[in-house]
Formats: sequence, structure tokens, C-alpha cells
Amino acid sequence: MADMTPLASINQVSGLGMILIRADLTRAGDAIAGAAGLAIPRPNRFTSDGSRWLGWMSPDELLLVLPHGDVPGALSDLLDALAGEHALVQDVSDMRCVFDVTGRKPEHVLAKLCPVELGALPPDGLRRTRAAQIACGLWRHGDGWRIIAFRAVTDYLRGVLTAAAAPGTDLDPR
Repeated sequence: MADMTPLASINQVSGLGMILIRADLTRAGDAIAGAAGLAIPRPNRFTSDGSRWLGWMSPDELLLVLPHGDVPGALSDLLDALAGEHALVQDVSDMRCVFDVTGRKPEHVLAKLCPVELGALPPDGLRRTRAAQIACGLWRHGDGWRIIAFRAVTDYLRGVLTAAAAPGTDLDPR
């Protein structure tokens, strides 16, 4: 008999702020790290202090995720630290949606949607990929995964995640 328990819980996360940072990381990395309070992550990785998360998005792009109330101060600190540098620092909090995928088999849910070998990602690994037709980023978060995408696709992303987590849709019949 098939297990009729969902593979995972899909929960939209609120209360997060996000700051996009574009700069020459070899020149401005120390200034960014000082202002963000986190070390610059290696490619395809992130650094975190538990409340703030700094992710490597591309060779000249970082994303700082932090409590929404901390955005104004962090934005000001980053702008001050990067004065004189060719850089872009922008509050993109309203442009993104975030979901946590947790529970019994969150990897199975994401494996249905993302062309990623999830088991190969290190604990601090960040992967930019696609979930169904959606450009997204994902990383381990607690006992599950966190997935981030553009806010314009929030309902679609919620729908595909929920369908992939539905009871009776497990990839592994054991």
C-alpha cells in the first residue's frame, strides 16, 4: 500500500530582506565582508552567522539575505563601504519569494523539478538552477532546503512544489 503522507511540507517564508551586491569581488571583497559582517563565500557557496546569509551568485554578484528590519542599516553600511567602487547595491526584497521544503523526503520533491545532484552539494553549497520552468537558487536549510525565485512566479512555484510533494508521488517506492 502506498504511503499517503506528503513527501514534504512546502512553506512560504516571510520577514526576509535581500540585498543584491554587484562588484569586483577581488577589489571590493574586504569592504563587502566588513559591511555585511560575513566572509565572502567561495564560488557556489554561502556564509552565514545564523541570522544573515551571504550567497555567491556569480563572479561579481552576491546576495545578502537578512531579517527584513535590518535591510536599511545593512544597505547604508554597504553603500558607505563601496563608495568610490564601481558597484551596485540594491534592496531586492520585494522582487523575490522564498520557500522552505522540509519533512519526510524534501530531496525527492526537488529532484522531480531540478536538474541537480542534491547529494553532491556540500552543507554550505548554493546552486542556481531551475525548478520546472523557473530560474531559482537553492541551498540546505535546517533539515530541508530553501528555494528562492522571482516573486512574479510565487503561485506557480508553490503549485509545482506542492504537486511534487503530494502523497503517492515518491520516486523511491521503498
